[in-house]
Amino acid sequence: MSDFLIDEELLAAIDMGSNSFHLAIARVDHGEVKKVASMSEKVQLAAGLDENKNLTEAAQQRGLACLARFVGRLGAVQPNRLRIVATNALRQAKNGHEFIQKAAEILPKPIEIIAGREEARLIYLGVSHTMANSGRRLVVDIGGGSTELIIGEEFEPIHTESVQMGCVAFTKAYFQDGEISAKAFDKAVTAARKEISGIANTYKEAGWDAVVGSSGTIKACRQICINMGWSNDKEQLTREGLEKLKDKLLKYKYVSDMEFEGLKEDRRAVLPAGIAILYAVFDVLGINHLVYSDGALREGVMYDLLGRFKHEDIRDRSVHALIGRYNADAKQAERVVQTAQKLFNDVASELGLSVEDSDLLRRAAYLHEIGLAISHSGYHRHGAYLLQHSDIAGFSQVDQNHLSHLVAHHRRKLRADAKIDVMKVGGSKLLWLCLLLRLSVLVNHSRSDEMLPAIELKVENAQQWHLSVSGDAKQWPLLVAELHDEQQQFKNWEIELSIQSEQFVN
Repeated sequence: MSDFLIDEELLAAIDMGSNSFHLAIARVDHGEVKKVASMSEKVQLAAGLDENKNLTEAAQQRGLACLARFVGRLGAVQPNRLRIVATNALRQAKNGHEFIQKAAEILPKPIEIIAGREEARLIYLGVSHTMANSGRRLVVDIGGGSTELIIGEEFEPIHTESVQMGCVAFTKAYFQDGEISAKAFDKAVTAARKEISGIANTYKEAGWDAVVGSSGTIKACRQICINMGWSNDKEQLTREGLEKLKDKLLKYKYVSDMEFEGLKEDRRAVLPAGIAILYAVFDVLGINHLVYSDGALREGVMYDLLGRFKHEDIRDRSVHALIGRYNADAKQAERVVQTAQKLFNDVASELGLSVEDSDLLRRAAYLHEIGLAISHSGYHRHGAYLLQHSDIAGFSQVDQNHLSHLVAHHRRKLRADAKIDVMKVGGSKLLWLCLLLRLSVLVNHSRSDEMLPAIELKVENAQQWHLSVSGDAKQWPLLVAELHDEQQQFKNWEIELSIQSEQFVN
């Protein structure tokens, strides 16, 4: 990725929601994201999850066809200025990897499956950049498979939560076959109340000055209320208007019977479930009215991407927050980072490594010792677990999986079966980064700021690496012994490491 993004260049985001897929294309104008084109399709990926949580072939084909159409609209957008994020449906799908592999043949960039709280953070980022500052906000976004609730001020989220209730999932659970009844509606509301109750006290204690809705469900409910004369003079969605909307809805027996002015046909089937969820949110959190924002996940993704170009990468803030949270040795982390970057630069061109690979290695080097907060014994495994299972702002599930593998393999023996696992997760590049991190940690084993030996790494090919160590090797007897042992570890992963020094025989 280049270090900057100039005005007029294009950014794009694809949001693979559980109900709809969205494409947004924007240009950068004086540091702001100005949308120039957009496209949305109802794919209803969540509706394609069978009883075993596998995506059906039909749902996969709907998604792939939509993505192919989106790619045709990308035009001049460069791949490094595009992000593709997937949410709840692919988080839930047991066979999601199959869909991602098929999509990789269509898309110019990999799909990033993001965790619920990361989705919430990005939604808040999109809303906060597309609305005037109004103090502390509560943002509500009802998706197809989950609902995100965020409290924040200006551009910073304070509380982020993603709860398992969405208009597609609730339609499958409570309004199958398009039938509407008071009993089904009450069941849906009760289920939604249960989902929200776990966060209600925390959110109420935090408080907010304004409530913002940002989803298609909320947009539809608000527009219907405006059209029916159930809104206030600020065209907000009110508790009274929502009550009237619910009463009107329950007069119909089937979704096909519903007559609401302004209701789009592709929103019809999921509207009862959406109203039930929104009704529960208003009730449990004591909301009286909300305003609507067009800003949502895709806008947040583009602003997050813009921040990366402007060296305001939330991922680096998250890394340093983790170092502080787990009281890791920041000085040692910095030593390992410096060595890792040096070794990376030595071989990046020959191995075809990218700036993104450099960023991944750097972040893993910073975080390689966080597992010590749990126990010294097996701390590499503890660190890997923390990185795999924590909510880390800015990182996709793939990002966290890669970080986890790097930290897991930065010390101790390298097994042949572990190589197979690493290759499956991230290919040769991830394997090479694991080895670069191991060497970087090993060289800094003394945990000292004293002068280290000069090192240089060269690769004859991907399987033959040469490490030159110069200086008085008698000053580093432990390093000499460990480098000798490391040659065997490299062999376990089918890479020959030769070491040039007066202390070594190749």
